This record gives sequence, C-alpha cells and structure tokens, in this order.
Amino acid sequence: MERYHQLSDETMDMLLEDLEQLIEDHGDPSFEVEYHSGVLTLKLGDKGTYVVNKQPPNKQIWLSSPFSGPKRYDYTESDGSWRYSRDNKPLDELLNDELGRAFNKSVQLSLSSSRS
Repeated sequence: MERYHQLSDETMDMLLEDLEQLIEDHGDPSFEVEYHSGVLTLKLGDKGTYVVNKQPPNKQIWLSSPFSGPKRYDYTESDGSWRYSRDNKPLDELLNDELGRAFNKSVQLSLSSSRS
C-alpha cells in the first residue's frame, strides 16, 4: 500500500504540474485544474471536465473523461506506467490524444515513474 501511495502521488503531482503549464500556455480563462485530497479536476470550459482520482482500496487511478468515459488504471512495474486493462493503453497516451484534440495542439504528458 505504501508503494501504491508513493507511485500514485508521484503520478498525480506530475500530471498536475504538466496540466498547469498546459493551461497557462493555452491562455483560456475557462480552463482550470485543481487537485485536492487525491482528486484532480481539469475543467476545459465547453469541452467538458476530466476527473482523475486515486483509488487506494483497488490500488488504481481512475479517470472520468468527457470524451471516452470512465476507465480504471493499474500500475505496470515493467515500464512504470498506469495502464487500462481492457486495451493495455497507458493513461498518458489517452490523455495526450484527447487533450491534443481539446487544446488543438500536440500534447506530450509523460506519467511514467522513470520520467526524469
């Protein structure tokens, strides 16, 4: 459980930092990101709201996307990523694709624990 908290906290912190920078660079006042008590909320104005939250009982990170709906991500030790078991895609890959469309530019989040 301690390892889960370390990894999920690290991921949420990286995600928050990257999203804050993305929003700042974008300059749309209707876009905002907040993080409280393990729940990250990304509001994209008329494009919808993302919610990313820690789920300690399951040792997962859950995502609610306005584009692709809900997904549950498990940590994969082999590459240090959070992956969705149904399609094996990492969380950052889905977010890069969807946020790229929402921001109308290339987005390159990297949420692996091997990130420097």
